[in-house]
Amino acid sequence: MTNIIVIANQKGGVGKTTTSINLAAALSEIGKKTLLVDLDSQGNASSACGLSQEKDFSSVYDLLLGDAEAKECVIKAREDDFDIIPSNRDLMAAEIQLLELENRELTLKNALQSISAEYDFIIIDSPPSMNILTLNALSFAKHLIIPVQCEYYALEGMTGMLESIYQIKESINPQLDLMGVVRTMFDSRNSLAVEVSAQLKKYFHDKLFWTFVPRNVRLAEAPSHGMSALKYDPGCSGSKAYLSLAKEVVKKTMES
Repeated sequence: MTNIIVIANQKGGVGKTTTSINLAAALSEIGKKTLLVDLDSQGNASSACGLSQEKDFSSVYDLLLGDAEAKECVIKAREDDFDIIPSNRDLMAAEIQLLELENRELTLKNALQSISAEYDFIIIDSPPSMNILTLNALSFAKHLIIPVQCEYYALEGMTGMLESIYQIKESINPQLDLMGVVRTMFDSRNSLAVEVSAQLKKYFHDKLFWTFVPRNVRLAEAPSHGMSALKYDPGCSGSKAYLSLAKEVVKKTMES
């Protein structure tokens, strides 16, 4: 069975795209056939995989509007071993055009139905807001991972996300499950980060991943080279963290 995971947080700058790319790379590294779907109109995941915004390829925009089949949109990441359905700035128009469609929240699910079974994992990088694209991702996914930076407003920023999950689970996608919360850009020397981490443990219990992703310059550098950190520097602390996270993810999918 394909494990469909959406990486989402309504707050930007929390490492959502970094987590999407490197989790896809880490799952691939441990032998899982993985597809990354870039559902963010900024297209950062696509460019970080070595795909130019200007390149002429079928994108997730074409997929959602029915102008291309799923198999026509799948591209191999330039340096990594996973597949990607890329995005570009055209996707901004899809947000408006999708609103005119019937069952618009199921567009992504229906479009990917033909290839879903070919993968062990489908990772979806969603926009940093609760719009029609994020709704499509959450309506399709079985699991949700929320990346959180351990800062002052971390918990407050998640309230709307958790309320949205509950509403979607009740009305559209009863199988949607919060797989877990992952701490990103974590610095154990920072007393506030340690304090917020303790709050997250108290609030989420076993829904907080044991693995945390440290602040790591190699994670930040890798996208400019068109590859994941695991390809750019497999020995760095960020790469090791995402490999650990991937193993936790596989374990959780086997238990669910």
